[in-house]
Amino acid sequence: MEEHIQQKGWSEDGYIVDQDCFSEYRYRNMPADINACGPIAVFNLLHYLDRETDFSQLLREMEALHRMPGPGPTSMRVMRLYLKALALPILETEGRELARTAASCSRAGIFRYWEGQEPHFISFIRRENGLFRFFNVADGLEDCEMSMDQFAQEHLKGGLVIALTLGTV
Repeated sequence: MEEHIQQKGWSEDGYIVDQDCFSEYRYRNMPADINACGPIAVFNLLHYLDRETDFSQLLREMEALHRMPGPGPTSMRVMRLYLKALALPILETEGRELARTAASCSRAGIFRYWEGQEPHFISFIRRENGLFRFFNVADGLEDCEMSMDQFAQEHLKGGLVIALTLGTV
């Protein structure tokens, strides 16, 4: 049963789309379905770049970068360190409007924002039609397509917003 649920967490083209399906993985001394949005966002960005990696290994590598053992979410410090170690040409932009603008001009990236009452990381990729595909946003929005403006209006509502973007179009 769990194997079937875990497979459900993946898109047909190999992205992780539903964090809720990853309870058998551990990250920072917790089930990954609770706190692994950061590693999931990184995994999806690497998949977009055809840099395949083992998700379990990615969890261990990111966990090792935390100063204190878990439990807890992925910090921005760890996200920055890990992306730097991957030698990705990432541009970091802070602030709702600046982050939205940077993301609108990018090929792909990661947002760090508040989804409801919780800090959250999600990944996104530009589609050929000019819209963006977003992964692991929220229940019912595990794999969705919309404009960057629509995403910003509906999800980048409060708290600090950070965009980690890859290349421009």
